[in-house]
Amino acid sequence: MDKNSKVYIAGHRGLVGSAIVRNLKSKGYEQLILRTSKELDLRNQNAVQQFFEKERPDYVFLAAAKVGGILANATYPAQFLYENLMIQSNVIEAAKQNKVKKLIFLGSTCIYPKLAPQPLKEEYLLTGELEPTNEAYAIAKIAGIKMCNAYNKQYGTEFISVMPTNLYGPYDNFDLETSHVLPALMRKIHKAKVNQDESFVVWGSGSPLREFLHVDDMADACVYLMENCNAEQIDEFVNIGTGKELSIFELAQTLCKVIGFEGKLEFDATKPDGTPRKLTDVTKLHQLGWHHKIELQRGVQDTYKWYLENVANYD
Repeated sequence: MDKNSKVYIAGHRGLVGSAIVRNLKSKGYEQLILRTSKELDLRNQNAVQQFFEKERPDYVFLAAAKVGGILANATYPAQFLYENLMIQSNVIEAAKQNKVKKLIFLGSTCIYPKLAPQPLKEEYLLTGELEPTNEAYAIAKIAGIKMCNAYNKQYGTEFISVMPTNLYGPYDNFDLETSHVLPALMRKIHKAKVNQDESFVVWGSGSPLREFLHVDDMADACVYLMENCNAEQIDEFVNIGTGKELSIFELAQTLCKVIGFEGKLEFDATKPDGTPRKLTDVTKLHQLGWHHKIELQRGVQDTYKWYLENVANYD
């Protein structure tokens, strides 16, 4: 990519898409093409084709998707499957027809089998059954990976797939009903501090191990791969993560320290723990020349600052 390239970021208002926009702007890219879902319905094939024919982007970051937590995935599996298949199929096909130089398709580590060995290596894809609660979303993302590979093989395109680990950072979802563990704990511990509670209870034993990647690192990895790597180097897809893990107990301790909650930390082992461990193998990513830069404490501080400025006053 050169700085005058026309770059389309699909899903630019989301957690990852907004971080990609920030990263590109910081690197001097000025011709960014952005559309809200109201301005361009990516489920509409004709609308997507007309958009690509008019704008002619050189590069595409496909970060748009229908996403949600366990409850939403379990309640609306048909919508998660249909809408994600439509979004990615329309954008990938339009990118091919309009000779986009390179496209990056963003997925999720939920593509891996529920009982896959740890850490998760790219070669474990399709070696076992998926986690039932997000099967529809995972199947759509697996289809996206296979579609990119098929287009590369048949049409000679440069479509790259990346699978991020658990992400967090500015513009995260802090809704207690649908958010993931880090933003949910941040909000709850902040409330405990404001209320001057003597203790704070975390669901589960605190023993499960998780990996967290700051969204600005995720964006930097995507831009790095777009600028420096081709589809042949990536092969099928590449994990994006830190390769580091910590327990939920350690995460809660870190959050308490950053937030300034001095009460007692308690764990309710009668509540479910979920998957014992979920860690990505980032060997391929490191071989491609990219390493994460933002360690957890700094990332949590950054995220809490954003939370205080944008969310806390509305609680």
